[in-house]
Amino acid sequence: MTSPHSDSTSHSVNIDLGDRSYGIVIGTDLLGDAASYAALPRATSAVIVTNPTVAGLYGDRLTQALKAHYLSVHTVVLPDGESYKNWESLNLIFDALLGHQCDRNTVLFALGGGVIGDMTGFAAASYMRGVPFVQVPTTLLAQVDSSVGGKTAINHPMGKNMIGAFYQPQRVLCDLDVLKTLPERELSAGLAEIIKYGPIADVAFMEWLEANLDALLARDPVALAFAVRRSCEIKAWVVGQDERESGVRAILNFGHTFGHAIEAGMGYGAWLHGEAVGCGMVMAARLSAALGLVDQAFVERLAQLVQRARLPLVAPVLDEQDNVGRYLALMRVDKKAEGGAIKFVLIDPIGRASVRSAPDALVADVINASCHG
Repeated sequence: MTSPHSDSTSHSVNIDLGDRSYGIVIGTDLLGDAASYAALPRATSAVIVTNPTVAGLYGDRLTQALKAHYLSVHTVVLPDGESYKNWESLNLIFDALLGHQCDRNTVLFALGGGVIGDMTGFAAASYMRGVPFVQVPTTLLAQVDSSVGGKTAINHPMGKNMIGAFYQPQRVLCDLDVLKTLPERELSAGLAEIIKYGPIADVAFMEWLEANLDALLARDPVALAFAVRRSCEIKAWVVGQDERESGVRAILNFGHTFGHAIEAGMGYGAWLHGEAVGCGMVMAARLSAALGLVDQAFVERLAQLVQRARLPLVAPVLDEQDNVGRYLALMRVDKKAEGGAIKFVLIDPIGRASVRSAPDALVADVINASCHG
């Protein structure tokens, strides 16, 4: 693992997918710089998709930067939050594209967090059977995870991200300056997706996180730059091997089987995605230990890191009458499930992950232990 350094120049991490390859540009002063958007597909129109909060902070800067490259720049403002990641919001994008008579060369720009990125990407994959789009993530979670790799989707009341498409962006632009305006809770949610990369792929990175978590919480720019870059490097390596999640890419869902059940069971938006993943990682670590894949010391080590990141350790009770049954039912709708069998990403050993099923009785024990502290 490389070490962080203090220069402020931008770095590029390449996603190697043949003719669909693209770069993740990481640095400062990127969002408002017209040069950041050079060499993208040529078009007359650009459409920015964002939410009210982000539009107020960065919408004008992005619009002015894009005017150097496009004759017209339109903006679609979607309602904010996971609970709006649905057909109605998606149709607002299509309404704008059709209303402005946008052609198939129009470039969409996703300016926001994971919800905006997922919906913009899905709209881009669908409109006229595919138009180019660019990710401009404004949350830590989106910069290190959801904006990278081409997974786009909306939620269904019965399951998270169940309706979508694999569709790669033309570029991902991670401006670290936007993290200065990120609420504390969103910062912690992003740390969950950073923490996951250590147990599944890079023990040295986990050790670095343990030593530097306080610096990340304090938004130290050098620490953030390194954490974002290393996370993107690991994700790029995984996605380059398995774009459509038929094999190794599934390891990126460490903590997500439990986490998605928490989100769906509580109602989208009650917990942030990263909060559910943080708690879900500890649950998955407990299941790994129950199967004899890791020792209890690792579970406690991961739990301490998650807790230091100000993420929840105690899982919510989803059903007072049959909590285990509710969790199991929701997890059987998970995209990794096969023939009704729940699949979990488990640590086997530290620094490596595998996807496997587990006896319901062991899973029930983990749920009971996790929901009651």
